[in-house]
Amino acid sequence: MSRSENLDISFEFFPPRTPQGKEKLRATWQQLAQLKPRFFSVTFGAGGSTREGTLETVREIRAAGHEGAPHISCVASSRSDIDAQLKLYRDDGIRHIVALRGDLPSGLAASGEFHHADELVAYIRETNGDLFQIEVACYPEYHPQTRNAADEIRYFRKKVDAGANGAITQYFYNPDAYFRFVDDCRAAGISLPIVPGIMPIGNFSQLARFSDACGAEIPRWMRFKLESFRDDVASIRSFGLDVVTDLCDRLLTGGAPGLHFYTLNQAGPTSTIWQRLGL
Repeated sequence: MSRSENLDISFEFFPPRTPQGKEKLRATWQQLAQLKPRFFSVTFGAGGSTREGTLETVREIRAAGHEGAPHISCVASSRSDIDAQLKLYRDDGIRHIVALRGDLPSGLAASGEFHHADELVAYIRETNGDLFQIEVACYPEYHPQTRNAADEIRYFRKKVDAGANGAITQYFYNPDAYFRFVDDCRAAGISLPIVPGIMPIGNFSQLARFSDACGAEIPRWMRFKLESFRDDVASIRSFGLDVVTDLCDRLLTGGAPGLHFYTLNQAGPTSTIWQRLGL
């Protein structure tokens, strides 16, 4: 049996905005499909700003015989907005979704009828029963708006109690943060699968920007090393592959149920990590 036989592997994309982007993403998911992931997920812009691209991308992936899971976010949305989106998914035969609060679009003061992801999950269950497999997000290093560790577990527990089937973490580079979070969840009676989110490293300035926005920590030793490479892209990518491959190996060896790769619509780094892991 190969190491990947029973792992929960998934790859995440964002919907492209140009014809060239669509061609590039098509080549990416076709290459990654050879790794036989459980599903591909496709992000959904704040306030539904990319909803057409999200559904179009998922349709294309599903038409090729693969599982596609669109994201759905509730910030700045009404119940009728969510109803309409769920109807599109139902009518397309989609039964797997990633339910998130999402970020408030810039310039918008009000958050709509839903304030948190647990409200969205509860509403989906209330209106659609068990039709959808629902994945939710969780934060081993804590959401930027969380005040303490107990609150993080409490907020996550609300999503689980509302009807989530599985969880995907925010990316991180400290495996101990993941294992400690899982232990805290199990102690709190949360038993659903918690799949670690993995962010390959190819561009340090982009990674630093993402991390500052979402609260993911770049360990000091990593930040210093990456900064020392300056504009040496090859060295940044080589170092990134070493670090992230080691992270994934430690997670799987420690019992993580799988890996969810934030691919940024690139196949190369994820494929290389996969090969190095012997998957």
